[in-house]
Amino acid sequence: MDYNALGIIFLAVVAPIWIIAHYTTRWKATKALSSDEEQLLEELWKNSERMEQRINALERILDAEVTDWRKQL
Repeated sequence: MDYNALGIIFLAVVAPIWIIAHYTTRWKATKALSSDEEQLLEELWKNSERMEQRINALERILDAEVTDWRKQL
């Protein structure tokens, strides 16, 4: 075989496999959350739990004071 045939084989077989493997490992590495993203997600989760508790408290107050408030919506 001459060098042209080896170059064609490399470009047709080896290079695409190498490129796919390279970007697959990159994709898997970026798929995970960074520590900053994990911290932000945890903070958002805690805020949503607090907001849910406040909404429930407001609904209990409205249920006690304005019995048909849900029908008015």
